[in-house]
Order: sequence, then structure tokens, then C-alpha cells
Amino acid sequence: MPSSPPLRVVQWATGAVGGYALRDVISRPYFELAGVLVYDPDKVGVDAGELVGLGATGVRCTDDVDEILALDADCVLHMPLPAAYFGGDPTSDVEAVCALLSSGKNVITTAGFVYPRAHGPHLVERLEAACARGGTSLHGTGINPGFMSDLLPLALTGLSGRIDHIYVRESSDYRGHPSRQIVTDLIGFAREPKDYAATVRPFRAFQRALFSESVQLVAHALGVDLDDVEENDEYALAADEFEIAAGVVRPGTVCASRWVFSGLVRGRPFMTTECVYKADATRVSRWAPPGFAVHIQGRPAMAVTIDEVEHGLAGAAAHAVNSIASVCAAPPGIRTVLDLPLAVGRGTVRLA
Repeated sequence: MPSSPPLRVVQWATGAVGGYALRDVISRPYFELAGVLVYDPDKVGVDAGELVGLGATGVRCTDDVDEILALDADCVLHMPLPAAYFGGDPTSDVEAVCALLSSGKNVITTAGFVYPRAHGPHLVERLEAACARGGTSLHGTGINPGFMSDLLPLALTGLSGRIDHIYVRESSDYRGHPSRQIVTDLIGFAREPKDYAATVRPFRAFQRALFSESVQLVAHALGVDLDDVEENDEYALAADEFEIAAGVVRPGTVCASRWVFSGLVRGRPFMTTECVYKADATRVSRWAPPGFAVHIQGRPAMAVTIDEVEHGLAGAAAHAVNSIASVCAAPPGIRTVLDLPLAVGRGTVRLA
């Protein structure tokens, strides 16, 4: 990494993922924090370092978007909860990203945009026009999608002579997730079955859009034209009462869900992504235990499993932060994992 001059970075949103990213940016000497946008009124005016338990930085958090747009910065880590999560207008995310790109700032976002081409030429043209105006690049990333369901399986296919089917599974434990807004209002845990369907309707729409991007990205990279991406989901109910960080899950309420996204060719799945979410994996035995799995069926057949990733939100943040230098160096335009060097760990290395 170049030591001089440091890349000036803006942190947009400081929630579960954004807080980790902000801490990483402040801690790394080759970055300079340029600004922080927050949504919580209680955070406005707070020093960015103090917000995440570090020393003062001299950078105060703001909720003024125009102030952020006017900043001189190389990159924005755009990490709000997508508007579509809660049934809001999804175009508001596009408008914010386009404004940032047009202002001359590269954007790395965890709010989708993993493969915008999956949504058709209109969105691509709009994003590319914003990149052209600002001379900037856009990259959507995360852990899944952004790594486990696209980058990792694509890396494994480098050993393939024939590919019949790609299967990716994520199983996540939300026992320690502190946000009731995410765990109950979004994913629907602790909801009565009669309320669950309405609660997760916005989440279902966003999940389908997001994982359609991921599945189509992999198919495109392998030269496969998908006919459709199907989605189905189901849920499990708690047998006993138990407590998690976000609240209490009572008997008869939703305690887990399973989502399956299948990219189809002539009615048969070419790629399948399964996502299992559990309120508490120690209390829910149905479906796979926490962790990730990638299976490549073909010649040769391959299977890779990863035990539960502790602090997965920190991993999503780190993947974005580790991509800053590559995105800033890339030519203007939409940049997927296919266009950038592998983002390797750039954090503090601790040796025994």
C-alpha cells in the first residue's frame, strides 16, 4: 500500500457494518478520514473516533448530505440499510450513489450493486453516466454476496474441466445481533406466523434482487445465459422460549428461515444459493449449522466448507475497506469482483 498521500475516505452510515468499517479506516495509516454521514440524530456532532471507541479524530459526524457531497475525498464507503429493506423507494439508493459518483468520489457499497447489469440496461446506463461525470468507479461488495456466493465459487471453477451445478450455502446465527430493527422488523424472528409474511415482504423483494445479481454474475463469468432466477423460502417456529440479544423469542413464533435462489437453464438449476438464518443456532437444529459451503458438481467435483465466521459483520466491513485502493485505481465505471484484483487483508498483522 502506498504510504503517501493517504486515500481520503468518507464513511456513509455507522450501523452494524459501518461502525466496523469506520474503525478500520481510522486505524489504518494509509487512509485519512474525510467525513462521516450518520442517520441517528444523537450521533450528529460526535467525533468519529469517539463514536467507535477510539481516540478523537477531529472529524465530526454529520447528517448533511450536501456537506458530504462537497467534501474532497477519494472514496465513500456507502453502508446504509438499503431503502428496499423496509419497503422504501429503492431508487433513493441509486440516487444517493449516483450523486456521490458524480461528485468525483469512488463508491464502495454494501447496499447491493454487486452486479447491476442483472437489473437491465437502464440502471447500468444511469450508473455509468454518473461514473463518467465524476471520473469514478462503483463497486458493490460484502460477504454473501460479494465473496462467498460469487468470488469463492468462481475461484474454485478455475480447477474445473466441466461444471454441472454450483451450490452455495450460508447459515448464520443471529443470537448476538443487537438490532431488533434487523432481527425482528426485517428478518421476522419472534413474529407470529400470521404477521411474518407481511413483515418480510420488503426483505423478500430485496433478497431476490440481491441474490439474482450474485447468481447472474457467476453465470455471466462462466458464459452461461440464465432463463430465470427462482426464489422460495420457508420458516420454522420455536418450541420453547429463549432470549437473544435483540429480544425474546417465544414459543410458536418464527425462529429461523431458509431461502433458496436458483438460476435456471432450460428448467434446471445451474447455480443454487441457500441462505439459512437462525435466531439462535444452539436452540434451532433444523437445517444446516452455522458456516458456509460451496459445492462444484462436475469434473472434478469439489466441496469447500468454512466453519462459522465469527464477527461476520466485521468481515463484510473489512472486505469493503480492503477494496478501497483497487477501486480508486480502477478506470471509471461499474466494477464487479471480475474487474478488480482480489482484496487481501490490509489490516494490522499480529505475530506471536
